[in-house]
Amino acid sequence: MTIAATTTLPWGDVWGQDEALRQLQAAASDPAQLAHAWLITGPAGSGRSTLATAFAAALIAEPGDEAAMRQVLAGTHPDLTALRTEGVIISIKDARALVERSYFSPSLGRYRVMVMEDADRMVERTSNVLLKALEEPPERTVWILCAPSEADLLPTIRSRVRTLRLREPDVADVAQLIAARTGADPALAEQSARLAQRHIGMAVRLATDAEARARREETLRAVLGVRGVGTAVETAARIVQLATDDAKALTAERDEAEREALLRTLGIAPGSAVPPAVRSQVSALEDDQKRRATRSLRDGIDRVLTDLESMFRDTLMLQFGQTGGLINRELETEIAALAGAWTAQRTLTVLDQISATRTHLEGNAAPALALESMLITVASGRTP
Repeated sequence: MTIAATTTLPWGDVWGQDEALRQLQAAASDPAQLAHAWLITGPAGSGRSTLATAFAAALIAEPGDEAAMRQVLAGTHPDLTALRTEGVIISIKDARALVERSYFSPSLGRYRVMVMEDADRMVERTSNVLLKALEEPPERTVWILCAPSEADLLPTIRSRVRTLRLREPDVADVAQLIAARTGADPALAEQSARLAQRHIGMAVRLATDAEARARREETLRAVLGVRGVGTAVETAARIVQLATDDAKALTAERDEAEREALLRTLGIAPGSAVPPAVRSQVSALEDDQKRRATRSLRDGIDRVLTDLESMFRDTLMLQFGQTGGLINRELETEIAALAGAWTAQRTLTVLDQISATRTHLEGNAAPALALESMLITVASGRTP
């Protein structure tokens, strides 16, 4: 597979999805092939939102109108409405606002396009808000939903959309892309692509952030060192702290820039007290940032669980005599020692418990307690 992305607007940032690209280009140019609602599915980092935005630009802009395409890609075109939740779930309020806007006629472009990223973050009652809009959309409105898989959405939603499944790229292809985008040397690019398990965004971060790489390694080594309840509790607390630090690293600079921009807009000089008349606006921003921080922390812990799954998956492979294709090659000596000390059944029990922990966290379990329970299984080989 070639990793070269097309340089033709609006598809320039789309990479590694040749079949999906062909289908969407055909749909954008031929109304007979255009469905009124699409669901783009694929693993995290596969480029779902990038492809959705490019498709929206192709639908909205007249062929050859590069100015309109760039406006859509920048998210500023009046005929594009995109919902990118930074909370744990998509609220009914946000879904209703999206549906209301979908009934407006296009103001400048050929179509009005509604993009909902993270559609898997809708609870059932929120999904029901979308049903009528998906059943009977206006003639020139197109919906594009993005989710990891079809199973993440209700059957009633799935039955009303055309699904486009993205492929997962190879490690070598991602490494080549990372090297081209970041300038990282080939060895670091390959390591980052492998440790990120082909998640392009995470691979870019690992290739460009030594602290992120160090936090990942510290987490895995800490779990390898768990020997009993005491170390399980300590390690759980440490994982939460590392995930918190990682979340802050991702959001702190953006939070401060947003606050400064708001204060400038309100005419408040840096360092000055916030007048009572505008405190509600500042408080609303702070509330949004807190919700974003909560999601960032949960996503960070979920990423830790993904990394741990990769480590115990490597353990299981060694137990079955498979030495090729290890994800965590840098820890091969330690993992090999673990594989020799454990039975394959114990490794499978730990993998099952990691999956259960992810489910508990999705149900709002306290992260530290959920991780403690999981790490007790790591220490003992038994489910608490």
